[in-house]
Order: sequence, then C-alpha cells, then structure tokens
Amino acid sequence: MLSAELRGTALVTGGGRGIGANIARELAHAGMDVVVTGRTAEEVRAVAEEIGGRALVGDVSKREDVARWCGDVGAVDLLVNNAGISGPEDPLGDVDAWWHTFEVNVLGTYMCCRAFAPLMVERGGGRIVNVASGSAYLPPRDGPNSTAYPASKAAVHRFSEVLAASLTPQSVFVFSISPGLVRTAMTSWLGDDAPWTPPECAPRLVHALATGEFDRLAGRYLHAEHDPPEQLRERIDAIVEDDLNAIRLRR
Repeated sequence: MLSAELRGTALVTGGGRGIGANIARELAHAGMDVVVTGRTAEEVRAVAEEIGGRALVGDVSKREDVARWCGDVGAVDLLVNNAGISGPEDPLGDVDAWWHTFEVNVLGTYMCCRAFAPLMVERGGGRIVNVASGSAYLPPRDGPNSTAYPASKAAVHRFSEVLAASLTPQSVFVFSISPGLVRTAMTSWLGDDAPWTPPECAPRLVHALATGEFDRLAGRYLHAEHDPPEQLRERIDAIVEDDLNAIRLRR
C-alpha cells in the first residue's frame, strides 16, 4: 500500500469481487469513503461491510441504475470504471452476447462518466480511472480469439484519451489503465503457467493516480505492472514530451 493518504469519496464499479474489490479495499485503507457497486448484492455488500463503505446494487449497462447511483451518491472525487465482462470466445458468434460485451464495457463506462463527470466539473475537479486491457493493442493469441472483449477495451482506451483532452482544462483528469493479467474468476482458466500480474499492482496504481501527482498523464495508457508509481514518477516528463504510453499508428 502507498503511504499517501487520500480524502473524499470514491465510487468503484464492479467492486464486489476480483480487481474491483481490491481497488475498493486499497482506497478505503488510504482514507477514502468508498461506494462499491455491482450486480451481485451479496458480494457488493460483503466488500462494503468489510471496508466500512457503502453498497449500491445495479448494472452499469442499465441507464436507470447508473442514474440511481448518481442520485444517491452525488458528486464523487474519484470514479473507477472497473466493471467488465469477457464476452463470447467465438469471434463471429452470437450477436446479442457480442453486443452485450460493449454494453457493459463501453456503454457502462460512458454512462458513468456522463453521470459523474459534470458533477466533478461543478465542484472544481476530480479524477476518473477507466480500466482497459492490454488486449486493446496486443496481437491475438493462438487459438480461438474473442473479438468482443479486445475491441471493447480498445474503445474504452480511445474514449478515455479523447475525454481526457476535453475535461483536463476543467480539472477533471481521466486515466486509462490496464490492470495486467490478474488471476480472477474471469481469467483463472488460463492456468498456473500464465504470466500473472500481482493483484496489488492495479490498486496501487489507482491509489497513486488519485493523489493528483500524475495528473499530467491524463489520457495516457498506463499498465499496472509495467508502470509502477515509483518508476512512473521518474518518467512523467519523458512520457509527455515523447508521446509515450499512447496507442498510435506508427508508419
């Protein structure tokens, strides 16, 4: 855990398990009041009770649920859009399942930003962390490849980059992160030999971004394992000046 203390309110979507639950724990330990959201009431309430936070049950892909959360909580200092699903493995499979991946991963992120970002602007600032994935830019792996998940995460990153450019002048800083390959219920099928990322990396990165120290990197693509805060701190100038940590077409 980082030593920097945090204040204010954070809302973490998909916070009832896995990466989201660990981010919620880290932020609560750092001093934030944390609102945990997710679809499974038992999981969300268990995490909220553990950290002394608040549980809100709902689905990020449902407009009425996001609106209800915003009405219940009001302005937050930090929004972490972590909720996501893996989608179908068949690259040209069921249309509804394929599209639902975008409804959760992309539309859910958009609707939460649309609900909470204006309140941040009204209050004079805030931070948003959108959880993307290395699959947004890595080559396809051998064997059957999902098209829904990597395409949706590429959209999350591009959305984050463009939104950051729009909101940074209003002191709302938007970041796009990859948590790395963390062993969760979604990824456990990969087996023991996968290059697993330590589960504490993503929570530490989110904690660091919440401090404001890295606001100059809004819109950049940050990897929880490859961009640890202690190294990222030394690279800020180079990243900005050389346009690093960005997904670009190189000719």
